[in-house]
Amino acid sequence: MSRNSPFNWILLILSSLVLLFILAPLAGMFLHTGGSELLETVNDQEVRASIWLTIWVAFAATFFFAIGAIPLAWLLARKEFPMKNVVQGIIDLPVVLPHTAAGIAVLGFISRDGLLGKAANSVGLTLINNPGGIALAMAFVSIPFLINAARDGFTAVPERLEKAALSLGASRTRVFFTISLPLAWRSIMTGFVMMFARGMSEFGAVVIVAYHPMVAPVLIYERFSSFGLKYARPAAVLFIIVALAVFILLRLISVRKKETHILPDAEA
Repeated sequence: MSRNSPFNWILLILSSLVLLFILAPLAGMFLHTGGSELLETVNDQEVRASIWLTIWVAFAATFFFAIGAIPLAWLLARKEFPMKNVVQGIIDLPVVLPHTAAGIAVLGFISRDGLLGKAANSVGLTLINNPGGIALAMAFVSIPFLINAARDGFTAVPERLEKAALSLGASRTRVFFTISLPLAWRSIMTGFVMMFARGMSEFGAVVIVAYHPMVAPVLIYERFSSFGLKYARPAAVLFIIVALAVFILLRLISVRKKETHILPDAEA
């Protein structure tokens, strides 16, 4: 097919329009933020504390829930059981819920009358307006991304490799950690990054569970509603820059981890 065919031009134009739609608002935000405004925001202790809170809580929530999400993903990829489709639907449900509805659901769970809230209060811990509650709200809306990505990664691993290792006497645990997990690692890391990113960006569920301490999305909204666009925009730009740097770092770590699994096989 000719490169100058009408079909190729249509694809190019439509693709360019979509990319422009994504880039134009971001570019405009950066262009309208002066260097002095950004520097002042960098020196703002409240903004720095909010961004740091957002990062570490989102990462902690992702890491903690990954301990259970990855085995669940393996079960979904390898096992057939009654009502499996129902389980998958339940996993995907937080994605389609309105964010405020998700926040109300989490709030009911962690409030003093809720199941987890009662248990936490019995040991003197209040989850509302607490980083723990923020982490739960972030995890609730973002965990489907990790489970689904990890499930697809495990599905792509040839089952014959696992069966061959089992037939040679390897335990199920050893097969999981030496074959299944390394071969699905790239998909798992993609899901980890997506869950982390989704948690960092969450506003609706978090603001219902904890207005204070403020995570970055809540802080940006608070500054916009109180002082307007000019005051909120530098905080948003700084948050985007920091988040982008963190995502790049996580991607580099995942690439290095993948190479460490590939190189020994190549040498063998």
